[in-house]
Amino acid sequence: MEAVPPLFCFGVIADIQYADAEDGYDFLGRRRRYYRHSLNLLRAAVEAWATEKPPLAFVLQLGDSIDGLNARSGQSERALEQVLAALGRLPVPVHHAWGNHELYNFSRARLVHTGLNSRSCGAAAGPPASDCQAYHFSPAAQFRVVVLDGYDLSTLGREPGNPRYQESLQLLRKKNPNDNLNDPTGLEEPQFVEFNGGFSQAQLDWFNEVLKFSDENQEKVIVTCPFIQMPQTGFALPGITKMPFRSYTPISVWSAFLQGTCMMVAITIYATSFNAADTPAGN
Repeated sequence: MEAVPPLFCFGVIADIQYADAEDGYDFLGRRRRYYRHSLNLLRAAVEAWATEKPPLAFVLQLGDSIDGLNARSGQSERALEQVLAALGRLPVPVHHAWGNHELYNFSRARLVHTGLNSRSCGAAAGPPASDCQAYHFSPAAQFRVVVLDGYDLSTLGREPGNPRYQESLQLLRKKNPNDNLNDPTGLEEPQFVEFNGGFSQAQLDWFNEVLKFSDENQEKVIVTCPFIQMPQTGFALPGITKMPFRSYTPISVWSAFLQGTCMMVAITIYATSFNAADTPAGN
């Protein structure tokens, strides 16, 4: 029997964390970081995607495209320019999520004016808040991709006088008694650290409405986010490892519509590509 061609294909990449710096380690000193070489790996991924048949429809870049080291060395703009130049060789849209490392390098106000602002690529508006970067789009009939703003609720990238900054700081101090708010030591809920983020109620309400629409229209939904919501890992891509650092706020709406909506969570640390098979919605 002749194979049924995919409805569309897409690429996924995350945690590029490029910096023109010698190799080092992560915040906890456990994972080796190949800062300079990561740009070569990104270019290799772009070249590999260019050979995909059928060609990709889009690429999801799930955050931390450049490393926080760039902010200390004054190389943030240059590093981002190189990453965007590599991704710019793709003839298809690249949809970006913002991670903590983007926000170490730039304010949210600045990121809006960089190539990491892909909200304009969405065919539908996001939440009411003007600075929330969540949006969704439909790459094919009965498919929808939702790009969430995982740092909508965060102290990162905002001025101390911003109401969302104050809301986030208050929540962190309530949940994390450590002097260093990046320290999860002794916490029953280790996600409450400053390098993490969460979702405002406005974004959750908006997401709820998007899922309602998809449920009513029998759409399969792909949700992109920089980190994993633990209750949903069973519905995520094969091979995903559960991580201890969830977002600040639980997404109860995910569970509310999982029974009627086939959902895939695009969270990965590898560059790869996927085919959307022609299967009935809800399976």
